Amino acid sequence: MTEFFFEYGLFAAKLATFVLAILVVVIVSVGATRRVKKSMKGHIETTRVNDEIDAMRDAVDAGVSDPDSFKLHLKQKLKSQKIERKARKKALKRAHGDETAAEVKARVYVLDFEGDLRASAVSNLRREITAVLSMARASDEVVVRLESRGGMVHAYGLASSQLQRIRDHQIDLTVCVDKVAASGGYMMACVANRILAAPFAILGSIGVVAQLPNFHRWLRKNDIDFELITAGEYKRTLTMLGENTDKGREKFTEEIEDIHLLFKEYVAQHRPGLDIERVATGESWFGQRALDFKLVDELITSDEYIADACARADVFEVRYVEKKPLPERLGIVLQNSADSILMKWWQRGTQSRFLS
Repeated sequence: MTEFFFEYGLFAAKLATFVLAILVVVIVSVGATRRVKKSMKGHIETTRVNDEIDAMRDAVDAGVSDPDSFKLHLKQKLKSQKIERKARKKALKRAHGDETAAEVKARVYVLDFEGDLRASAVSNLRREITAVLSMARASDEVVVRLESRGGMVHAYGLASSQLQRIRDHQIDLTVCVDKVAASGGYMMACVANRILAAPFAILGSIGVVAQLPNFHRWLRKNDIDFELITAGEYKRTLTMLGENTDKGREKFTEEIEDIHLLFKEYVAQHRPGLDIERVATGESWFGQRALDFKLVDELITSDEYIADACARADVFEVRYVEKKPLPERLGIVLQNSADSILMKWWQRGTQSRFLS
């Protein structure tokens, strides 16, 4: 009996040691995973657009051609691709004397920017541009598919500065506008070497707007006091709850006019062919009219331009993907909805004339 209890105790000790070892491994693994997730909030994803277009073409070909013809087409395609790779490798060897040299075929990097009132997409845009500039060569091109009605001046100023980084590296920058690039959106677009727009895209709105309600009379009617204490004569000019003065209004108007002047100077610097006084009225124009005013360089959709680029270059979509927890994703959805409602209300007067 004593021997039984001894063996049983020895077995229990081994089992406990084994379980403890597993727990330690699990805890260490979970801790390491959390540290990795904390340090790696997101990652860059790259998709070769040429392959996507080839796959779509092959899918259509498979549907409209007989099986034997399609198989022959695929065989010839693979053969021509193999010959092309060999020819390129020989050309590189003659030029550099190095078979391992990188391909010299030009690359086109495609980025997307969908702007809201706060230009919040700039947080991903700056990472994407940093990644592209670490690889881009002078023969390459960056295409930005831009959609924005504008928003806060300082936010879109930062977004424009991110695009300026591409120009500063002597890389060609093309902005494609399929729907709208107005106000801050056009501030971004004007940085590009070329602005391409769809025929009915909306561009322009080179102006500044600010508005706020004032509840001072309602507070006074209900015997509610409001106190605002500031240091500095113009720390506050117009307020929502205090009594606004003519002096405050004049100062606020002066500030708005100065922002508009900076906006005009910025656009004129990047688009010297513009009659800036003619287009900087706060008006917006559809594609053809925008082309007449030299706000854009060509009328073409982003799909057509990128498809044409695939014939002369390797085209890559570059996207920074950040995984967010569910509560944060829900918060972003609610925030975007609020921004959309506010933007529609803000631009209701401007957009009403475009309705048929």
